[in-house]
Amino acid sequence: MEAWRTVIRILAGDRVTEAEDAARAQKELKRAKAVAIRVNGAVMGLDALATIDTLDPSANVEAITLESPDGLEVYRHSVSHVMAHAVKELFPEAKIAIGPAIKDGFYYDFDLPEPFKPEDLAKIEKKMSQIIKKQAGFERREVSRAEAIELFREMGEPYKVELLEELEDDTVSLYEEGGFVDLCRGPHLPGTGRIKAFKLLSIAGAYWRGDEKNKMLQRIYGTAFKDKEDLQKHLDWLEEIKKRDHRRLGRELDLFSINDEIGPGLILWHPNGATIRMVIEDFWRAEHLKSGYKVLYTPHIAKLELWNKSGHTDFYSENMYSPMEVEGVPYEVKPMNCPFHIAVYKSSLRSYRDLPIRYAELGTVYRYERSGVLHGLMRVRGFTQDDAHIFMREDQLDQEIQKVIDFTLFVLNTFGFKDFDIYLSTRPEKSVGSDQHWASSTAALEKALKAKGIDYMEDPGEGVFYGPKIDIKVKDSLGRSWQCSTIQVDFNLPERFDVKYRGKDGEEHQPIMIHRALMGSLERFFGVLVEHYAGAFPLWLAPTQVRVLTITDRHAEYASEVRDRLLAGGIRAEADLANEKIGYKIRQAAVRKVPYLVIIGDDELEARTITVRKRDGENIGPFPLEEFIGILNDEITSRR
Repeated sequence: MEAWRTVIRILAGDRVTEAEDAARAQKELKRAKAVAIRVNGAVMGLDALATIDTLDPSANVEAITLESPDGLEVYRHSVSHVMAHAVKELFPEAKIAIGPAIKDGFYYDFDLPEPFKPEDLAKIEKKMSQIIKKQAGFERREVSRAEAIELFREMGEPYKVELLEELEDDTVSLYEEGGFVDLCRGPHLPGTGRIKAFKLLSIAGAYWRGDEKNKMLQRIYGTAFKDKEDLQKHLDWLEEIKKRDHRRLGRELDLFSINDEIGPGLILWHPNGATIRMVIEDFWRAEHLKSGYKVLYTPHIAKLELWNKSGHTDFYSENMYSPMEVEGVPYEVKPMNCPFHIAVYKSSLRSYRDLPIRYAELGTVYRYERSGVLHGLMRVRGFTQDDAHIFMREDQLDQEIQKVIDFTLFVLNTFGFKDFDIYLSTRPEKSVGSDQHWASSTAALEKALKAKGIDYMEDPGEGVFYGPKIDIKVKDSLGRSWQCSTIQVDFNLPERFDVKYRGKDGEEHQPIMIHRALMGSLERFFGVLVEHYAGAFPLWLAPTQVRVLTITDRHAEYASEVRDRLLAGGIRAEADLANEKIGYKIRQAAVRKVPYLVIIGDDELEARTITVRKRDGENIGPFPLEEFIGILNDEITSRR
């Protein structure tokens, strides 16, 4: 009873007498709209209080509601449980696996003789609603592991038995709702009646425990929110994501393709996409030259021994391809550019006066990704990094990191990204190098972030094997985070490759090395740009900046002249001279999201001017052509 009285005391803020009981606590928790509680930091279901004999009156107890992430996780986990219950009622032969809450939703994995069909989702939703209406409670009970194994073996649930057999705990928890029993740590809602808004979204395949050697199961994804209004907002957001999908827009705008005859995860850049990439690369090179970098080009393969020396075969082999043999010597397609840049550095003697030396390369690398995780431009097998390596003295480290941070944010801002999630990733379990080097590298990155006044989060154990890093994730126009930029401090590779410079004292010293990528993979960054702008690129990036449209055939000659003068003025222009109605031509240009349309009719032909229609439908002009070219170049130069 003491546990309940403590909860009343904290939530109700008054004294509690011996006569008060669990009913009072439940009333107070209901008043607070609690779906769970947090006791000294641990999230518990409301049912857990019944099993607590005593609770320190000084304990920190909080009511968890659906306004909090923890409350939504409990809620979605409970909806996942109800979904599994519904599937078992509709498909008794189904074997259940796992069903956690995830960001914005939940999923559950099932093993069935026949695959789910899309129309099954509606049937499962209907059954879930029937289960929810019964308002059954989620009842938790603890049993011995042996008892649970026997129970699920009798129920014919081999995946639950496998999980139980690997647990070390002597006691496990089960949850029962409406006769459906599941193995679960919980917590869950007090009852199904608290579930107000959910939607099943899709069906996918998923290997049991994420291992492609195991059986492929069927995964149902869903989402759930505290009310129908929040659910509809989320569904609208998901619909907008579908509209912006870079794979769909890639086809519609003729930007890129992936061909099975060439191989999955290998990108073919079409003229429109290649034009945008060219603009990105030209901007990248120009800004690097301004910032004191030297541009390199390096081979796509190297002897396997190079990757043994760098440590990649020890720490990165699962992402590397099988070696090829050239004249009896094993070679490997490169997964990284860094050993090549080191080789360029070592090609000459270096003095302390030469440092820092900054090498940059748009280097194409190849990494093995399982076919199941390949995803358009976002996850590929061959991609180009906007890579750079900076060699410096220790006294230059702080300043160089700050310069890289400034450079990174300038580049990302130029492409229209203003909001970021920034992480400081520390030493992973599998790593190389001394504790001293890791500590000083991490401290240098942290110092730079603080010096720039940048808010960041620590990401423990997520550094690379040779050093800590700063990861910068851009937030797109829909608020989604994308990993792009990284800044890594490395003492290890200079040591492995015996990289030196001659110091002021005449002795040899080992430089420190920074690995950095501002955009990361060009393929991924391009995909993010497509979705960020929904394919409507700003003028400086648009593959076709102006399309000249004729109203009738008699305007074709002047339209061609206008196009040619635009091209001569540095504008990417094309002309649509087809014998089609002007409305149709405008619609076609709108599909391709061309920023400006020049309309040529009788008035324009007679006055030797142009009328301009912007992408949003606004008509501007008429203009003398040279004035319009000046307006366009101003907009392009400003990169608005």
